[in-house]
Amino acid sequence: MMILIAGPYRSGTNDDPQLIQANVDAMMDMALKVFLRGHLPVLGEWYALPLIDQAGSQSIGDEMFNNIFHPVARRLVPFCTGCLRIGGASSGADDMVETARRHGKSVFYSIDEIPITNV
Repeated sequence: MMILIAGPYRSGTNDDPQLIQANVDAMMDMALKVFLRGHLPVLGEWYALPLIDQAGSQSIGDEMFNNIFHPVARRLVPFCTGCLRIGGASSGADDMVETARRHGKSVFYSIDEIPITNV
């Protein structure tokens, strides 16, 4: 399965770069666990952040950032088998869960819900 990891990015950080990095690290840790279960993890950040930089965004939350960040993940959802929701409160992560449901994708709330496959 290809599984989108949906967790907080900016939520609860007041845009503090260290706290944002901690959120990214949590998603990356979970991505590794998904991979080790035999699946292909994906984070919207992997696609969005380089595009945001290339587009000339000057700061988190500026117009260019907002025009790319969540739309990238929404475009990824149809290509994924499912979505794994991790972490605390996040309207963006909740949006990815709802987008996954609208596309008929599986939604997981724990790594233990994801089967282990033989690769």
